[in-house]
Amino acid sequence: MSDLLTELEFLIQRFDWLSAVDLLLVTLAFAFLLSLLRGTQGVVLLRGMILLIIVIALLTSLLPLPAFSWLLRTTLPALVVAIPVIFAPEIRRALERLGRAGSVFSLGTQPAEIERTMAAIVTAVQRLSERRLGALIVIERETRLDEYVETGVSLYALLSPELLLQVFHLNTPLHDGAVILRSNRILAAGCVMPLSASGTLSRSPERHMGLRHRAALGISEVSDAVSVVVSEETGSISVTHSGRMIRRLDPSRLRNILLAFHRPRSPRSLPDWLSKTLASLGRSDTRPKRR
Repeated sequence: MSDLLTELEFLIQRFDWLSAVDLLLVTLAFAFLLSLLRGTQGVVLLRGMILLIIVIALLTSLLPLPAFSWLLRTTLPALVVAIPVIFAPEIRRALERLGRAGSVFSLGTQPAEIERTMAAIVTAVQRLSERRLGALIVIERETRLDEYVETGVSLYALLSPELLLQVFHLNTPLHDGAVILRSNRILAAGCVMPLSASGTLSRSPERHMGLRHRAALGISEVSDAVSVVVSEETGSISVTHSGRMIRRLDPSRLRNILLAFHRPRSPRSLPDWLSKTLASLGRSDTRPKRR
């Protein structure tokens, strides 16, 4: 214990501003990693690994255990290789989210066309919700969904509320699958989506969310698509994006959320905090000076 206190005192004496920056960068890296793993099964694995590392560090530092220390040094390279394998799905989703940063809808460039597309989706979803007809509508963005289009029946039809109602009508051949939209066209219906493996729905108290909601979350985890889900049991409307789900939406909120996802961000040359700081400095310079 005395050796440990001596080492801590030595580290504190050598602590400077560069060490503070170093610790800040490490903290930000861990915070970013935890934000990516939040809501996934990787959190449980990470918690177990952290607990194991703490126990091992305490045993090797406080007790003279040469054989155990040798075993750790021998198995450390294998652990370094095993960690990327264990967290492969989470790492893949994180890299995909970074690559999709700043993406926008591929619904078209004309505002009038975008409004018509949004109106058709909202109208169809409202009618489906009122009639308690389950539906899953996947809106393609920058990531192409061709591999999922091939699992369904190709339509390439002009989007309309009536067509969506016909597709998702009870006992029709295509009502169980998903509809994939590109621009103002329905590419295919009856498509098979990947199911979510994050465990988000299993922790939800609402047990009526089934395969449609898992499929909506699953496609949002592997692509930048936005999905609209209508529950067959309750008629509730939900939206999924980037592995997150927004539930209990009314038609007005649904329209606003879809437009918010579509609206591109205005490019800025400076960050918000720096722009505000420069603006406040500019205002202070223009104030009349007191004599």
